[in-house]
Amino acid sequence: MPPQPGQKTALITGCTPGGIGHALALQFHKKGVHVVVTARRPEVLKEMADMGMTALPLDVTDAESIAACKEEVSALTGGKLDFLVNNAGLTHTVPATDIVLPDVRNTFETNVFAIMAMVQAFIPLLSASRGLIVNISSLAARTPYVFGSVYCATKAAVDAYSRTLRLELAPLNIRVMVAVTGTVRSNIASRVHRSLLPGSPYEVVRDVFEWRLTYSQNHGTMSTDEYARGVVDAAMRGEGWFGGLWGGSPKWYWGGGFAGMVWLASWFGEWLTDMVFLRKFRVLEMAKRIQEAKKTD
Repeated sequence: MPPQPGQKTALITGCTPGGIGHALALQFHKKGVHVVVTARRPEVLKEMADMGMTALPLDVTDAESIAACKEEVSALTGGKLDFLVNNAGLTHTVPATDIVLPDVRNTFETNVFAIMAMVQAFIPLLSASRGLIVNISSLAARTPYVFGSVYCATKAAVDAYSRTLRLELAPLNIRVMVAVTGTVRSNIASRVHRSLLPGSPYEVVRDVFEWRLTYSQNHGTMSTDEYARGVVDAAMRGEGWFGGLWGGSPKWYWGGGFAGMVWLASWFGEWLTDMVFLRKFRVLEMAKRIQEAKKTD
């Protein structure tokens, strides 16, 4: 079913049920927006298609797939798009000592380069409707998320890219909102987990590493629906007044578990965040156990 005349449209990447993209799609749909939901396997989108959404296959790491999606969306909407939500992403939890570079490149391909490719492709449609880009980022961009150095780096790249993108696209009447996401109930942490490499210096604290693998799903976790509701409400505030200086969608939306705490801590300096995360991620405990293990070697 195509959008009705005057109906706003939103394209969301990574809409597999159980994740943030799926929840965002449902919230936009409730707001009366025509939603284009995407996933690598379009068959998982059937329930949303039955609700009246448009379901399209999309691999955000494939240029041909992006081009085909753009062509279909343009035909569907008459060359306009009100919201582009870059949600598709991968987690990457493993010590920096144990990374495998091809695996790291794959995560950057999905979390960073795919966003750049999607933005570049859909700029004409967004400009035609004075649209909004929503990039889903993470508290990991701003915190020492232990064993998440690769993931932290990808999200920090998204934040830096988005800041500059916001200024560059202003002359094209396109706005940019970054969702700084805390712990949210999602299927992202339920996927295949990485392992410590043979001879890893963290072998003696493997239990701590394995505890960390699902940390985001077990500590201060906000429901996916609650998080999505906040993001969509913020995205739909519009352009605001006085060139966006008052009202309108925020440049940065903070949501999810621990988001308020990290936002507040950011005003006090890095020392406070480091002190909290040393304890939260059991770094002092690991240091003690690793040193004790060395003495017995």
